[in-house]
Amino acid sequence: MPVYQYVAMDTTGHEIKDTIEAATEQEAQTMIRDKGYFVTNISEKTKGGRGGGNSSKETKTAKKKSAPKQARGPRKKTAFTIGGVSSKKLCTFTRQLSTLQDAGLPILRSLRILEGQSKPGVLKNSLINVIEDVESGNTLSEAMAKQPKCFDNLYVNMVKAGEAGGALEVILQRLAEFKERAQSLARKVRGAMIYPAAVISVAVGIVSFIMVYIIPKFKSIFDDFGTELPAMTKMLINMSDFMVNYFYLIPAIPFGIWLMMKIIRKNKTGAFVTDWLVLRVPILGSIVEKSTVARTARTLGTLLASGVPILEGLIIARDTAGNQVFVRAFQGIYNAIREGETMAVPL
Repeated sequence: MPVYQYVAMDTTGHEIKDTIEAATEQEAQTMIRDKGYFVTNISEKTKGGRGGGNSSKETKTAKKKSAPKQARGPRKKTAFTIGGVSSKKLCTFTRQLSTLQDAGLPILRSLRILEGQSKPGVLKNSLINVIEDVESGNTLSEAMAKQPKCFDNLYVNMVKAGEAGGALEVILQRLAEFKERAQSLARKVRGAMIYPAAVISVAVGIVSFIMVYIIPKFKSIFDDFGTELPAMTKMLINMSDFMVNYFYLIPAIPFGIWLMMKIIRKNKTGAFVTDWLVLRVPILGSIVEKSTVARTARTLGTLLASGVPILEGLIIARDTAGNQVFVRAFQGIYNAIREGETMAVPL
């Protein structure tokens, strides 16, 4: 049976090095977690390595060396990074940070452990900057607010509420659950979009086949008749001729539509009109409406349960809507509550 060597943390924050026998790496991690340890590194032991008899010595050595490791030099950042952090990575990070905080580890030690586990990229660079800011005396929420590529307003405000209430581990747990539910909702929305997308693709394929191969054959038959064709038939034949003779321009049409939409959406009124039209599209509009309502309601509910003020929560929920129709609705609710009305009146 393979032997795995691992580095883990116990509930007091001490680093432990040991070996364990298991059929797979996943089984080894499960066995280590059952001991009450948090795995930070694990790998299969090479055949030339020694057995597990020196595990106690390794543990003592690790404990002695754990303090000097914290005093290491400046951490290396990735020179160039593109984009932000995927929701899956951020969800995993939040869940791990919540587990470490629940185990009673200091926040800096938890951040160092997770930074050491992270692969080079935006998340690792952001964690390095957060660690440096926290070491300089900033709060965790202040440090995270300086890393917008990784932590959005929702994340920062929930952490801030957790710090103010002295229940950061509870808030992180709630935030991890929120991120996981958001991921699940996104998967369901993508799944619901597969059917209409497939129907549209098949319809476009059938129409293209008719226009390129079928209509030209009818054109020669119509020419032999020598009679005047109806306007609709002429238009159909002209469209077929265009697709046959200028097929290389066809991909430019959806690109042109996309570019035009981008230009229109730069204006607030244009963005509102396009979003309103999207909500009126059969099937697609219903999916967009329900997913937006679910996302904003869950965001606002999580923020309020975490102790974030209602007005601040409405602004954050508004920014997560992604649809100008809902943005205006949330702005109306915000203005009404600020003027002293209850939430039920504008709703």
